[in-house]
Amino acid sequence: MLFRRLIRNKLAVFGAVLLLLLTAMAVFAPWVASHNPYKLNIKERFQPPSSAHYFGTDGYGRDLFSRVVYGAAIALRVGFLSIIVAMTAGILLGLISGYYRGWIDSIIMRIMDAILSFPIILLAIGIMAVLGAGFANLMIALGVVYTPRFARLVRSSVLSIREKEYIEAARVTGCGDLTILFVHILPNCWAPVIIQATTSFGYAILWEAALSFLGLGAPPPSPSWGSLLADGKEVLSRAPWMTYFPGAAIALSVLSLNLFGDGLRDVLDPRIKE
Repeated sequence: MLFRRLIRNKLAVFGAVLLLLLTAMAVFAPWVASHNPYKLNIKERFQPPSSAHYFGTDGYGRDLFSRVVYGAAIALRVGFLSIIVAMTAGILLGLISGYYRGWIDSIIMRIMDAILSFPIILLAIGIMAVLGAGFANLMIALGVVYTPRFARLVRSSVLSIREKEYIEAARVTGCGDLTILFVHILPNCWAPVIIQATTSFGYAILWEAALSFLGLGAPPPSPSWGSLLADGKEVLSRAPWMTYFPGAAIALSVLSLNLFGDGLRDVLDPRIKE
């Protein structure tokens, strides 16, 4: 039933297909790429798109198509792992806050509110300034930024679920707090969490590109889409393809995740009827 409803949503199917293509491109990057993305060839610098170089070359003669393909692996890896960090921390904090309430709830939610009060890019830049540039620190920064969204979402679900009759029955039969939280409550929170994870994944890719554009992401010569855009802006009038193709890759990846996330919401949200 759920799968049939999903495939009837043409935009969601389009997003899923596009996401699968991007994922396949990232996984099979060594076979998809037409050249070594790190190989310098000064004689071929700033070559326009052609049959030899599908997306042209950059200022060092590196094949831009190959660099965009390898950049997909970076974007998807950073986006996926940062959302895993945010989901793990957010789910734990949301479960504790919603179940125990009281002063624990107040402390956790005030911390989450404080994090949410900062603009995403400024908070991420601040964390990166403390931790330093690099893949691991970038994932931690984005994970911290998105943790409050999952924590508040799970908390709101727990506040409703904890009053259900089957939770009272579990308490009466002697189930401990951990069993109630992870066996009886958490499985009923997954639908909104999955929807939030899908949409947040797309925005995490966008912010990874933004931080890399500012020099806080993958260090050179890693072909992050954001760093490719930063290189292209310096020669925009001379070699516009250096900006067009990485920008299109970012736009398509975010679009695919948003469309797929909207489709999942329509399928998993019980308030939306056929």
